[in-house]
This record gives sequence, C-alpha cells and structure tokens, in this order.
Amino acid sequence: MIRFASAALVAVLTASPLTSTHAADTAPREPYGIALEGFPYPYPVHLLPLTNDGEQLSMAYMDVPPAQPNGRTVVLLHGRNFPSSYWAPVIKMLSEAGFRVVVPDQIGFGKSSKPTGELHFDNLARNTIALLDHLKIDKAEIVAHSLGGMLGVRIARAFPDRVAHLVLTAPIGLEDYRFYVPPTPTEKIIEAEDKLTADGYRKQLQTNYAIKLPAEAITPFIDTRFNIKGSPDYPRWLRAFVSSGQMIYREPVAHEIALITEPTLFIMGADDHNAPGRPNAPEALRAKMGQNAELAKALAAKMPNARAEVIPDTGHLVFLESPEKYKELVLGFLGR
Repeated sequence: MIRFASAALVAVLTASPLTSTHAADTAPREPYGIALEGFPYPYPVHLLPLTNDGEQLSMAYMDVPPAQPNGRTVVLLHGRNFPSSYWAPVIKMLSEAGFRVVVPDQIGFGKSSKPTGELHFDNLARNTIALLDHLKIDKAEIVAHSLGGMLGVRIARAFPDRVAHLVLTAPIGLEDYRFYVPPTPTEKIIEAEDKLTADGYRKQLQTNYAIKLPAEAITPFIDTRFNIKGSPDYPRWLRAFVSSGQMIYREPVAHEIALITEPTLFIMGADDHNAPGRPNAPEALRAKMGQNAELAKALAAKMPNARAEVIPDTGHLVFLESPEKYKELVLGFLGR
C-alpha cells in the first residue's frame, strides 16, 4: 500500500502553491541566497559563529522549546539533499511529547555557511557538540536521517558521554562505498551536477529514494537546490554540495557502527535501496549495493544495545511517508 502525505504535511513542506510538476520545474525561479535566504523555515533560525580549518563560519539552527518540558533534548540531524526544515512534523511530534528540539543545519547545508574548504565528518561532529555547549546541553538524544546518520555515528563514537540514545532513520553509510565505486575527481562531479536539470533531479530523488509522497511534497527539495542557481554565490554552494558527496565516499563509518555502545534504533524503509555512487560502480556490483534494511539488521545484531525496525511499503523519507509508525517507534524507544 502506498502512503501519501496528508494535506497538512504538504502545506508544511511546500513553500508555494504550484499547479503542476511540469510548471514547477520549468517556470522562472526566484533566486534564493546561498544561505537559503527567501526559503522559509518553520521556526526561528539562530546563528552560532564557528571556525573550521581557520575559516570563520556560521551554523544555523532552530531551538524549539516544549510546552511541558520533560527535561530532555533531542538533536535532529538532516540528510544531504534536504534542509533541516523538512523535520517540521518530527519537531512538532517531539515538542508535544515534552522534548526540547534542537535542529541544526550543518556547515555546508541549508542556512549555514558554505565553506571554501572541504567538509569532514569530524568537523561537523565537533560543530554539533559546540552547539550543545553553547546551549548548555550536557547530554542529548540524537535522531538522524540519511547522511545525518553517518554524522550521528561519528558523534556517538567521538563523544559517547554526550549521547543518551541514537536513532538512525534510513541512514546511509551502512556499507563502505569504496568497495564498489571507483574514486571520481571533484571537478568531474561538479560538471555533472551543474548540468542536472530540476526535472532530472526530481526523477533522481524519486528513483534513488523510492519516495512514497505526492509530487508537490518533493517540490521544496527541488526549490532549495535549483533556486540557488540564481545566486552569484552558486559556484561556492555547488562546490560545498559536491564536497559533501566526497565526504560520504572518503570517510566511511560502516566499520565503526558495531562499536557503538549507546542504545541505538535503526528505522528503515523496506523499499529504501539508496546507495550513493551506484551509477558509477561497475554494472556487476550495482545490485549488491543498497541492501539497507538487511545491513541494518546485521549491524544491530553485532551491537551490544541495538535493534532494527523495518517499515513495509516505505522508502527513504521514512518519517514523512510513515509518520504514525515512526512516532510510535521513536517515542517508544526514547521512553525506555
């Protein structure tokens, strides 16, 4: 059974009404700034000054208080192709359950600075801990999605005393992509990404992520990428975006996951076979990549305090496609 987003969810995710998918992808685009100026977020955005590799940067984040605090904080870690605003339904769910919810855009993404240097998971992990320090949060629940799952693993390994529970939602990085995909020069990837059209990107998301959502719910993800093309800083944004892909490839976490001792929950979509770099792998190896649900179950079995839950008929955007089951699993796990 295919699950579609509710009208309320579409309203939250969509920045502006559109008459059709084709119109959305071919109509003139009003430029966004490189920090997504012009794209609305669901809660006020704050900036934390940071220094990475000698470069002065700003990390954007939302800090949402609960109406009835339970004394605990959840940090939400976004994926590569998504601004942190897509967490809006989960922020509401957690806030209503009594959690303070902190939602950063990692450096290189969303409303945060786009550095001129390379991105590294270690820097992103230190930045996230710096944000917790700034907000005087000693320990947090980490709930991560996609690329954020790789970052969540790095945080749990480097700063285990700061993590209470770890929820890995459709994480990538459960396998070492270097075993399948040959290295690709950054300039070649930049050239290919620059040629990608909005329609091509929409099809790429729908195919790679097996998304079970109506077309209009995907439109904000198209906008946040292609409206930036009108910015004079677009080349810097594009280089940062490609750097994040190279970071996934060059800095695997698959070999560290089984070493995590904090309580960990994998929440997987049964239809999610996302595997970054698969098109560049030899054809004979492509089918072996992206067996994510099975990989999660195998890794959880090796860990001292972990389990994997697989949601049927669900793709990569688990918390948007199966919100009620996701709520049940996350709140049940954090309530342990």
